[in-house]
Amino acid sequence: MTRQKPHAPKIALALAGGGPLGAIYEIGALCALQESLKGIDFNRLQHYVGVSAGSFIAAGLANGVTPQQLFSLFIEDRKHQAEAFDPAWLLRPAFGEFFSRSLLLPGLLLAGTWQGTLGRKSLMRALEHLSPSLPTGVFSNTQIDVELARLFAKPGRSNDFRQLKSRLTLVATHLDSSQAVAFGRPGWDHVPISKAVQASAALPGLFPPVEIDGQHFVDGALIKTMHASIALDEGVDLMLCINPLVPFDASARQTATDAATPWAAPEPIPRIADGGLPAVLSQTFRSLIHSRLLLGLKSYEQAYPNTDMVLIEPDHRDPELYLANTFSYSQRRHLAEHAYQQTRQLLRSRQTGLSTKLGYHGITLNHAALDDNSRHLCRPRREPTRVSHALTKLHTIMNNLNQVVQAAEPPPGRSAW
Repeated sequence: MTRQKPHAPKIALALAGGGPLGAIYEIGALCALQESLKGIDFNRLQHYVGVSAGSFIAAGLANGVTPQQLFSLFIEDRKHQAEAFDPAWLLRPAFGEFFSRSLLLPGLLLAGTWQGTLGRKSLMRALEHLSPSLPTGVFSNTQIDVELARLFAKPGRSNDFRQLKSRLTLVATHLDSSQAVAFGRPGWDHVPISKAVQASAALPGLFPPVEIDGQHFVDGALIKTMHASIALDEGVDLMLCINPLVPFDASARQTATDAATPWAAPEPIPRIADGGLPAVLSQTFRSLIHSRLLLGLKSYEQAYPNTDMVLIEPDHRDPELYLANTFSYSQRRHLAEHAYQQTRQLLRSRQTGLSTKLGYHGITLNHAALDDNSRHLCRPRREPTRVSHALTKLHTIMNNLNQVVQAAEPPPGRSAW
């Protein structure tokens, strides 16, 4: 890529999924990025791409909701606020789905599905015939559409893709064909944004599929982790990607005095297998989606050589986000603060290489904000010690020296860090 000073660079943002924890991480990270980067407004980007939980954040940003406002709406416990998004809405049982499916059971029984099966057919075969009567989701997601439609009806906002100043694309999976559908693109831009968010975040098994125009849609992450290619195909100069879920590296245990993450919990970290089936499944799921993400980024580097790509994601060795319950909101303020501080540390530790890459697009690091240790998104559980700050600064210096050495060597190719 021939480096020239850009004029009005086209910047896109892609947000991956990850359940409630993913949304919390992305909000904390965006708050850190907004105050730590000069020359970029996260409410005035060229294109926003959201998948699953990331669709909530992308839709808000495209509607002019700032990262700090997203924190207030989705994370802060302010029930008196008219716009507050109560996470309890996502835990309401899908009574409508339960009832409609139960109505199928008498017909299946009368049709002879169950009658006479014992002795001639296996019990599993009989249950298979009764499967249409089983609910397709445990919790109702209809309130997502209702509450977001109310949120986007406020002055200056819109629930219509076509009325937005920036491009917004929310990806869901068409259940009957297993094809990705990009809501907001021609042919699908008539769908309300709130309904598209509901479809994109409809995790199979947890929420029922969402019906739109007589078709059913589920979580967009089933096909790809991030779908950044939607924006890349339209041509952008800088592609920012935020991925909240990474596999945990338990082989290198950290303590609260680790220079890389001085705010990490000091509790000993058990082996993955010690956590039983849930821990093994979580690690497996994270590994699968992350490896798919890395393969996608590598292909993007080859297919879009004129676009700079920057990836923001948690430290693989950080136990704080890994040990949190993905669908728990009890720790949401603490986890948002953790994501905020971790992102600030990430920017400090890679400021040498990042300054060069972002500088081509008129973006600079706000060193005053990054070096201000008194900054918090919300009040932390405990303040880092002076020793932790000293170790963090030393770690940052070493990282940047390493980047200077690497920059002096001929680069083998472009990379997304």
